[in-house]
Amino acid sequence: MNVRKFVAATARDALHKVKELLGPDAIILSNRAIPGGVEIMAVAASEMDLIIPTKADVRPDDYTVRLSSAQPSAPARGAPSAPTRAAHVPPPLPPLMPRPAPQIDRPPEPAPGVAKPQAEIVPAEVMDEIRSLRKMFEQHLAGVAWGETARSEPVKTEILRQMLDAGFSPRFARDLLAELPRDLNAMEALAWVKGGADRSLLTINADNDIVDRGGIYALVGPTGVGKTTTTAKLAARCVLRHGASKVALVTTDGYRIGAHEQLRIYGRILGVSVHLVKDADELKQTLVDLQHKHMVLVDTMGMSQRDRMVGEQVAMFGNSQVKRLLLLSATGRGDTLDDVVRAYDGPDLAGCILSKVDEAASLACAIDVIIRHGLRLHYVSNGQRVPEDLHLPNRAYLLHRAFKDLPEISPHRLDGVEPGLMMASAASGLVAAGGRRG
Repeated sequence: MNVRKFVAATARDALHKVKELLGPDAIILSNRAIPGGVEIMAVAASEMDLIIPTKADVRPDDYTVRLSSAQPSAPARGAPSAPTRAAHVPPPLPPLMPRPAPQIDRPPEPAPGVAKPQAEIVPAEVMDEIRSLRKMFEQHLAGVAWGETARSEPVKTEILRQMLDAGFSPRFARDLLAELPRDLNAMEALAWVKGGADRSLLTINADNDIVDRGGIYALVGPTGVGKTTTTAKLAARCVLRHGASKVALVTTDGYRIGAHEQLRIYGRILGVSVHLVKDADELKQTLVDLQHKHMVLVDTMGMSQRDRMVGEQVAMFGNSQVKRLLLLSATGRGDTLDDVVRAYDGPDLAGCILSKVDEAASLACAIDVIIRHGLRLHYVSNGQRVPEDLHLPNRAYLLHRAFKDLPEISPHRLDGVEPGLMMASAASGLVAAGGRRG
């Protein structure tokens, strides 16, 4: 089978190349996004039958065949020879008989105490090819299913395209659209989907604001998400409602140059005390000293979600009264945010704060991750001002931003068969993951 690879800046350009080289009947086997464009694997329709391997021809020299046939034996030495004939008469042809079954020489059994030969190990290259062929079939079948859905349920297909364009994950979109009624038009279907997302989104409101309830909260998350600034914003909100004497700030970030001093500057402006702790024992003692405070906010050191020190930081708060709030950047990719949530997850994770909302073109990725992981959204941060740019979640605004469709001229808008190729690739990945789990 002659499988060809086509690389282009967009899926439309790649499909155009496929059509030019392999014809309009070419079959798309796989597609995936690569840095700088799209990669499509395709094969001509006439070569699809070569995907299914045929039985290998049996070679006659693979085994020894002994046929029972009568051969004239040589005359004994000294015996009289038969008289010769004057003319050579060819012997008569033997009658047609069924061909005897071949007798296959089997290798002798090994002697006692001798290890039997091991079965031949299939080369890794062959296994990789088998997996590749399986993936091609899965993607092809998923693509066929997408085309059938587009013909039978055009409204559902259009809503799915909008969700993928906005940045929702294929899995979340598929689950949300699973029960979509068939008799709705496009506007009604979009409202129905937004309602489903709204019911799944967990948030707090003015009645259960943590600033009024008080407690000990540690703000955690990767570098650059705004933990120190958000800590100052929460402290300022609490100072305005309960006074500076009821608030204390704690930092565990003794690693970054100037990190402790930055929080001290905020503390002096707000009139609250700031404490530096280096390990779990110091944290425990400091919290005992601050138990009379209405609210204690702990600013932590930012680190990559793949850093081994994340586990140590999670364990640091594990046996204390501290509840952790995870900061998620609204500008992050969905898969990156998934990694962050998995790294910082734990029983003491009270919820999350969505930062950099003002910098994000779409909120779909962040809302998708928050809903799928069942996180409770406490606050939304949309700027650097303290404390003005920190708000309780406005659900209608967040969902409107999340489901906002891309303009027609946007280079990130999916077109034609591109949503189908994307869903086919995602479905193939889920099937493969399910097979590995099984």
